[in-house]
Amino acid sequence: MTDPNASTAPWRAGVIQDFARSELFDRTFDEGMLLVEETAAYLDGAGRHDSKILSRNAALAYASESMRLTTRLMQVASWLLVQRAVKEGEMAPEAACAENYRLALEAGEQQAAVEDLPFGLVSLLQRSERLYERVRHLDQRMYVEAAAVDEAPRPVQAQFDRLTAAFGAA
Repeated sequence: MTDPNASTAPWRAGVIQDFARSELFDRTFDEGMLLVEETAAYLDGAGRHDSKILSRNAALAYASESMRLTTRLMQVASWLLVQRAVKEGEMAPEAACAENYRLALEAGEQQAAVEDLPFGLVSLLQRSERLYERVRHLDQRMYVEAAAVDEAPRPVQAQFDRLTAAFGAA
């Protein structure tokens, strides 16, 4: 069985390490972890109270949206923790390229009408969506688009390879 990370271009590992060591990463990591903590505090505190005074339909929407919120934040937190592991040398940058560390696409579910939901939940939903989109953009640029560059055909290199095969190395 071949190592899926073996084909990772060395320059990609450098890009991943550079990002993990950047101020942008530090700010994004802090924002993500703070939002996770804030969401947990809200859902365990004021959110419980808010949900109890909602109508039946609004309470169902609240439950659905709070699940989507926590799922989104756990994906972001997981992605950020992988990047931190690269930063701290606990994980090789090439290992961070594995598909199981990529940010999953969110299901295209219909959002509940926000006018029926408590302001605290709506605010957390909006902030988590913005954070998720930023992290998704970073993930795409660092891993998906970079992988496409790695796999792009290289016609000049192919010609050199053919010449080397025909005439041997110089």
